[in-house]
Amino acid sequence: MKRTLLFVSLCALFFQTGCATKGEEKKEEETEFLVTSPVVKDTLVTKEYVCQIHAISHIELRALERGYLQKIYVDEGQFVKQGQLMFQIMPMLYQAEQQKAKAEANFAEIEYQNTKALADSNIVSKNELAMAKAKLDKAKAELSLADVHLGFTEIRAPFSGIMDHFQVRMGSLVDEGDLLTTMSDNSQMWVYFNVPEAEYLDYKSSTDEDNMKQVNLLMANNQKFPYIGKVETIEADFNNETGNIAFRATFPNPKGLLRHGETGNVLVTVPLKKALLIPQKATFEVLEKKYVYVLDKDSKIQSREITIAAEMPHIFAVQSGLNKDDKILLEGLRLVHENEKIHPKFVLPAKMLSQLDLYAE
Repeated sequence: MKRTLLFVSLCALFFQTGCATKGEEKKEEETEFLVTSPVVKDTLVTKEYVCQIHAISHIELRALERGYLQKIYVDEGQFVKQGQLMFQIMPMLYQAEQQKAKAEANFAEIEYQNTKALADSNIVSKNELAMAKAKLDKAKAELSLADVHLGFTEIRAPFSGIMDHFQVRMGSLVDEGDLLTTMSDNSQMWVYFNVPEAEYLDYKSSTDEDNMKQVNLLMANNQKFPYIGKVETIEADFNNETGNIAFRATFPNPKGLLRHGETGNVLVTVPLKKALLIPQKATFEVLEKKYVYVLDKDSKIQSREITIAAEMPHIFAVQSGLNKDDKILLEGLRLVHENEKIHPKFVLPAKMLSQLDLYAE
């Protein structure tokens, strides 16, 4: 009796196990994987380039004469207007030289007038009159030189701009050529960024080159600068070490937000004609190379390397490796293996692009 019950129990157990196994196999067979195809369409791609921000004019102010720094009329960080007096170097020596030159010029003027009166009366020769005229011209030239040296003791703003850090203090003895400070005109900013050779060639050969000249600036705080810049200059030579060439964009800076020496990223919007677009979710990476799973005619998946032309939110533009008729695995990339046969469920490419967040894992 006990043997009969044991036999019945084992049969029931095997029956249940077999049913469960068949149920799991059936469930596995019914598992469907979403697949789709690339989308071909014109689009815009925003590329970022690290940049350096320079004032349109950034100069050093240096002493033109030797002497003691007698007076400083401005402060660090102050906005000064063109022609405004900034520094005064002790002028007494140059004032004395000017007065001496002025006296010599007056003396030469009187001597010339006397000689001219005598020459008009034929008392002296014309040669003596010419020598008197030459002495007068020399005295006037020396007076002009003295005026220039005296003017050098006053350092005035060559343009309207912002003062930088002082390199000297009042009372310092400065020599000719010593650095006093630097000054920046921040009304406009020159923004420099490096572009690879291939992108430079695309830029120059594009029919939309005028539109591509309009660029934006992403500041260091990750905020977009409110004014649009314009690419105006491309340097003459490529850097042989990096393969890049420098572009220069000019940005208006009416509120003075940008300062010389800042950094950021230039945002360039580039049109892509008939771009092949796929979701980033459909790719995986091996040794820094991008791959997708492509279905063959028997619904078997095979990995294929692709080259990315541009990256956008949730989307890659494919440069090579795919064509528009290929079917790629959209989700479950970690659940499948090479050459595995799957049960695909096709998603229309347009619908796929509109529901990328829905398919995100």
